[in-house]
Amino acid sequence: MQLVEAGRVELDAPVQRYLPWFRVADPEASARMTVRHLLNQTSGLPTVAGSVSLADMDDRPNAAERQVRALATLKLTRPVGSKWEYSNLNYNVLGLIVEAAGGEPYAEYVQKHILEPLDMRRTYMEKSQAQANGLAVGHRHWFSFPFPAPNLPVPRGSLPSGQFISCADDIAHYLIAHLNGGRYRNVQILSAHGIDELHRGAAGFDYGSSAQGRYGMGWFEIDLDGTTTYSHGGNVPDFSAFMALVPEQERGLVVLFNADPYGLPMITEEIGTGMTALLAGQQPPPIRLDFVQWIMRLLPLIPLAQIAGIVATRRRLSQWHRDPASRPGDGRLWGRHLLLPLVPNLALTALLGYLLATVKGIWPDLATKRRNSASAILRERPM
Repeated sequence: MQLVEAGRVELDAPVQRYLPWFRVADPEASARMTVRHLLNQTSGLPTVAGSVSLADMDDRPNAAERQVRALATLKLTRPVGSKWEYSNLNYNVLGLIVEAAGGEPYAEYVQKHILEPLDMRRTYMEKSQAQANGLAVGHRHWFSFPFPAPNLPVPRGSLPSGQFISCADDIAHYLIAHLNGGRYRNVQILSAHGIDELHRGAAGFDYGSSAQGRYGMGWFEIDLDGTTTYSHGGNVPDFSAFMALVPEQERGLVVLFNADPYGLPMITEEIGTGMTALLAGQQPPPIRLDFVQWIMRLLPLIPLAQIAGIVATRRRLSQWHRDPASRPGDGRLWGRHLLLPLVPNLALTALLGYLLATVKGIWPDLATKRRNSASAILRERPM
């Protein structure tokens, strides 16, 4: 938005004006996609592909461009501009537009034009710098129990979509600027009109939140019993965060967790929305997702069920060996006793295999289960 106000970016200009090489699988969609579509999450870029990109740990300086160039074969999930769908890819592409229009690397632009003017001295884009200055130890969950994960890598190519490391004080400076028409102390980083444009809901969303609303440019506009709020949460494998604004009361909220709730943003949103309601002087909606932790604790039952299936198969084979007359015909044998038991194992393996790169980072316990599942399938086939 700073570049828009400087006349260097137009919101309704095609992405290809700034990134002439930008492509998705559909040439027409590639040409129609605009900066505004990316900002409003209405480009049609898929959610799943945006999540998978978080597992690309390429640490080279051109990682973001390489990943975006790889979208040339990506099929959109819906026509450009037709509907809201959250995807980290939207903001990764926007980071490259900032570089092209701003004339400097994304991290340097943000440091110079946002962090320094807002006196955000403890906000970092390099994990090593943050660790040298007191970074909290992040945690991942194993069967719902948090364990330290101090050395997880950071996906450099996804920096524009949410890999900054910060603290409550610094984010408070950022929220003050949003509540104060783009001004912090004596520094104006964006006009009041530009701030309003960022907040203004443009596309209806359904994101599993305890409240629904409209999405603006990086902000969820949610009405809490007549009080307008703007918020956004974020999750990475070892940390999660939430920030919110209640403009009518000139209040803001930032919550930082050194753990991630199972890679499920709706849990962070539920907690954050409840705290925002309290900030607005209202009763928070009831917690509905507390059952997730119990599901995670029951994950060890998956391999136990597979082992039980193997034992049952062995017993059945022994019975057929002792009494050949009890052995079913070929059709029933293959259908009921061989193919049917394989279906849930193959489905689980296929799903986790498709998401393996992401699963390894966010659900280490599920990644282990996937290997066990594949092993169980191999053991069952000869029977």
